[in-house]
Amino acid sequence: MRASFLLHGITLTALLGGCTMIPHYHRPAAPVSTTWPSSGERPTHAKDDTTLMQDWRDFYRDPVMQTLIATALENNRDLRIAQQQTAAASSQFDIENAALFPTLNGTAGANIQKMNSHIWSLSRTDEPIYMRQYAVGFGVSAYEVDLWGRIRSASRASFDRYMASALNQQAMRLSIISSVAMAMLNWVANNQAVTVTQNVLENRRHTYDLVKQTAEVGTGTQLDLAEAEASLHDAETNLQIYTRQRAEALDQLTLLVGTPLTDAMIRSMSTKTSLDSITAFPVVPAGLPSDMINRRPDIAASEGELRAANDDIGAARAEFFPKIQITAANGTASNNITRLFQSGMGAWNVAPQITLPLFDAGRLTAQLKQARARKREEVARYERTIQSAFREVADALAGRETYLGQMVAQQASVAANQRQYTLALQRFRAGYDPYLGTLVAQRAWYTAQLAAITTQLQALSNTVTLYKALGGGWGTEIPPRKAPLAEHIL
Repeated sequence: MRASFLLHGITLTALLGGCTMIPHYHRPAAPVSTTWPSSGERPTHAKDDTTLMQDWRDFYRDPVMQTLIATALENNRDLRIAQQQTAAASSQFDIENAALFPTLNGTAGANIQKMNSHIWSLSRTDEPIYMRQYAVGFGVSAYEVDLWGRIRSASRASFDRYMASALNQQAMRLSIISSVAMAMLNWVANNQAVTVTQNVLENRRHTYDLVKQTAEVGTGTQLDLAEAEASLHDAETNLQIYTRQRAEALDQLTLLVGTPLTDAMIRSMSTKTSLDSITAFPVVPAGLPSDMINRRPDIAASEGELRAANDDIGAARAEFFPKIQITAANGTASNNITRLFQSGMGAWNVAPQITLPLFDAGRLTAQLKQARARKREEVARYERTIQSAFREVADALAGRETYLGQMVAQQASVAANQRQYTLALQRFRAGYDPYLGTLVAQRAWYTAQLAAITTQLQALSNTVTLYKALGGGWGTEIPPRKAPLAEHIL
């Protein structure tokens, strides 16, 4: 009966520890414009941007790219680190939340002492006296009643940090998906550059042989031959450069994937001979509202850290008020172990203690100032994260508006330079012009081809960046963990 009363009393005391001193939270206003700095696109309705919240496979539609991304999500070490950090943050919340409840311990002990009878004048004989005490029970040691919300504030701060960690894991996941896509695009672009350079090298070898023949018969000059030879070696040098860059891109892709690429993966990648062979990305809707960046997991994580800093202020405030600690025990005690569990051997004790801070040389005040300063720091960090996100989206939107026109102009330049080279070569073979005109036209055509590859790579990468910058593909990932019952009761 007493044991039941003791447990119910302590539990009721825990549940009645009610208020907190956490300041009311207000989300800071976004320090960015309400519209994107674009070329006057009209806003779309909410239903038009729902594609950004679908699974990443809805955006990355290329089968080879999907395989690489899926493998990376299983094996990437950075993502594994983020996952374990989230697990650790979850456990830390459990630790903080457990302090809201008393810890019940079972105890059993014996105390046997040998006493000198002359010291206590208990006997005139020299025989020693043995004092025995046995006890069995359970109890609560130094349980703090959270009247002012110190423990509850710490628990909420820990929960907000756990949520921030989970959101950072989502941000890492989104970053890895985008990085794998860009690494594959980079590999395909370098592979395409190798193919173009091999064709140019073969062409220059034929040209070199032709110039060499004209020099031998006297219709050409040694200067023409030297220029043709230099052009040939330039192409050989470029071939080694792009071959090396292709290998480095493959190494980067392997690192992101987190496991050696299988032969099947490499064969599938080898079918991508040009950037045109990549399955096209869907068009991101135009006129998106600027508040879409609030969907980004890194912004939500930054706000989680801000909420946690706000909770810390409540804990720091509560330190100024008295602390009530309860130590209690219930069980049986006897000086004879055979009678330990007999009727009438029950024993219990309750020892409440109140501690009121009187003088601490300004420590508690300094802790409160520190908590407030950290909140202001998190506000600035949150605002900076929004500003950085806004710039990323604005840059990507500007790229979307210009890369298409740039690609069209670049392809036209390739075609014009090809015609120029064909005409220059015909005039050289006919003996109308020296080889220098053909060499200049050939180099211009080659440069235009490489520039077209670079522009197309930049355009595709910009689309990937825009999708990532808008927070696409993360909304259906890791669901937030619910707080335990204590968080709702208290």
